[in-house]
Amino acid sequence: MGDLLVAENVVQVFGGRKPIYAVDSVSFRLPESPTILNLVGESGSGKSTLARIILALQRPTAGRITYKGTEIFTRDRHWKKQFRAEVQAVFQDPYSVYNPVYKVERVLKLVIRKFGLAGSKDEAQARMEEALRAVDLRPEEVLGRYPHQMSGGQRQRLMLARIYLMRPRLIVADEPVSMIDAGMRASFLNILLDFRDNYGISTLFITHDLSTAMYLGGEIIVLYQGRIMERGSTQDVTGDPHHPYAQLLMSSVPVPDPDKRWKEDLAVAPLADVGTGSSLQRERCLFAERCPQVMEACWQARPALRSLYGDGAESPMREAACILYENSEGEPLPD
Repeated sequence: MGDLLVAENVVQVFGGRKPIYAVDSVSFRLPESPTILNLVGESGSGKSTLARIILALQRPTAGRITYKGTEIFTRDRHWKKQFRAEVQAVFQDPYSVYNPVYKVERVLKLVIRKFGLAGSKDEAQARMEEALRAVDLRPEEVLGRYPHQMSGGQRQRLMLARIYLMRPRLIVADEPVSMIDAGMRASFLNILLDFRDNYGISTLFITHDLSTAMYLGGEIIVLYQGRIMERGSTQDVTGDPHHPYAQLLMSSVPVPDPDKRWKEDLAVAPLADVGTGSSLQRERCLFAERCPQVMEACWQARPALRSLYGDGAESPMREAACILYENSEGEPLPD
């Protein structure tokens, strides 16, 4: 079985004299089989930029994205239309995606009309009601309303109802639950899991909230300053992170125990000890300033993304871009 979507050495640079690398040589694959891939990292790690590139809304500076083997920036109009139908987005802000002048069902009617999903008004009405019920919305409480009359959670689920109508192959969800009530987040995430299990729809889920990624499971990629730090199964990476940055991220997840407090200070590598000149170069570990395990070599070369093997495993369990894992077995080097 081939790959549904492939990112190959994607680079996105902004600015001229002082360039900013929003995405720096990122590569990954989404298989044909329905899956969930979590893309996590703090603000500024390049998650949303990568989402725009995957949606063909922005051309990368270098590298390429292929969907079913075809480069997504092809000039073939027929292929582009099919791509738009099969790759759908759910964005962060549930308040700005609707035109306040129209009633909310307009977003469903447009899809039905544009893609010929119904042969009559009655059939179109039935399709809309089916889609709303599929995402835990009651048609009688939604149809006929204006956007300002619905909650953020309802608006986001209405976007999922639109996706239900289209039955795409891939959803790119960029921080979709960050602006809705905590009580509605589980419902939204359950719908994504239902889409995967029952309709064969994969999801690229972009978030800074590790708890949502852990809830969804699947695979995970940890980004830092546009680079992949670690990737593997969500359960493995969140349960036993290997890269120091991934360890820092996982330790930041709050636990429901008042006796366990976050650390107020994070150990920072002293720049004077390793040389400020090398710290200005990108061909090094970008996490070195914050890493409690930093070594001289971290400032001299960019660490490669290395395969880490578990006990008795013939294939790599995960990958991490850290000089601590230089040997092929994925065991830490001695101090």
